[in-house]
Amino acid sequence: QVQLVESGGGLVQAGGSLRLSCVASGLPFSINAMGWFRQAPGKEREFVGAISWSGGSTSYAGSVKGRFTISRDNAKSTVYLHMNRLNPADTAVYYCAADRNPFGSAYTSSAEYAYWGQGTQVTVSS
Repeated sequence: QVQLVESGGGLVQAGGSLRLSCVASGLPFSINAMGWFRQAPGKEREFVGAISWSGGSTSYAGSVKGRFTISRDNAKSTVYLHMNRLNPADTAVYYCAADRNPFGSAYTSSAEYAYWGQGTQVTVSS
């Protein structure tokens, strides 16, 4: 059974940084594309960033480009989201997701992802 477990969320002041981690089990992590999404209160879930199965391709939402970086460590079955220059608009529950098929690209659509973590809360104070 596939499990994705996020960690690293918390409360941070505007301008600060956080690193989220997502550990995967039950799937061939090294050949699965991974994504990060977020959902703020009262809003729909939105794409944040994604990384292809090989790690050679990434994609980001316009609102985080240049501030957030996604990376992966296949030896640890872990995908990371490095978040810098955080602002209150980044406050949300952050979810990692795994592609439903192997050898995928850095997909931006949630429909491409079959497996989801439980989420980790990120709160940015002004």
